[in-house]
Order: sequence, then structure tokens, then C-alpha cells
Amino acid sequence: MTTAVYGKDHLVSFNAAKALRICLFDGPLHLAWRHSAMTSDFIAETMALGFRSSERHYKTARHDIGYLTNELIENAVKFRVSGEIVIEALMDAHNFRMRIVNLIDHEATARFQRLLVKVTSGDPGDLLIEQIEASVLAGDNASGLGLLTLMSDYQVQLAWRFDEDGPHKRTKLQTYAAMAISSS
Repeated sequence: MTTAVYGKDHLVSFNAAKALRICLFDGPLHLAWRHSAMTSDFIAETMALGFRSSERHYKTARHDIGYLTNELIENAVKFRVSGEIVIEALMDAHNFRMRIVNLIDHEATARFQRLLVKVTSGDPGDLLIEQIEASVLAGDNASGLGLLTLMSDYQVQLAWRFDEDGPHKRTKLQTYAAMAISSS
């Protein structure tokens, strides 16, 4: 088994002992993008409860957490191979943290690792502008815009751990995120 880590290495030490844990399973309802929105809304609502003493802080925390979780869950649903998606989320005094675990095939692994080399290689704001300009000129689907928006506009720290399982031709992908949540 081969392991590779991209992004902020310190995030990979995620302690899920007190985390909210949700599993999305394949089944007769066919796991789809609509499940991303419902799941991210639930997580955002649950994690923002600690901010309910201030409506403004509550709405901001709920929005920011919802945007982050929706983006990462959509990616997990979009690029997965058959199998469950595990989502773990927790809040501490000033940060929201999450981990998403899913399986992807080797082809998706290679494409995603190439993308991560690009999106983690410089200033997220500059890279976001470059990617927007490139996608307009090329008329393509702007791969990486969501991740760059999270890093640039929301100051989200991200990391990815790939554990390749050669005989089964799939990779266990763990996506880690941390975002400061201000209570002031």
C-alpha cells in the first residue's frame, strides 16, 4: 500500500473521538449530489448551534460551515467508486474541522493528485484568479475552483491523504479541512 499526503500535513492528525459522524451509503436511492446539500445543511445547523446566542454569528457560522461541507461532500460523491462516504465533523472553541473518507479509482487518484499539485503550489487568491481566467479562455469546467475558493475566500486549510490499495485498484481518499469560526 502506498500513501501520499498533499496540503497541510498537521491536519491529518484528526481526532474523531468527539466528532459528529455521518455515513452515506450506496443503495436503492443512488447516492447523488442532492444528498450533499441535505447532509451539509444538517452538519452546518448542528455545528452552528453553539453560536445561537447571536443571530449574526449563528448565520455566519452556519453559512461558512455549510459552504465548506457542501463543496467537499459534492467532490466525494462526484468522484467516488462504489462504497460508503464517511463524514466526521467537530467544533472546538474557534475552529470547525472535518474529515471525509471515500474510495476513488486509480485514474481519479492520478487526476486529483495533479490538480492538488497546482492548487497547493502558491497563493490561493492568485491561483483562483488564474484558474477563473484560464477556464473562461478555454471554456472548460474550471477544475479546482471550489477548493481554491475555500482556501482564498474562507481561509480553509486543507489536506488530502491517499492510501492506494494496488490489488483492489482503488484508493482510500481522506480529505481534511479546518476553518476558523469567529465568535466576535
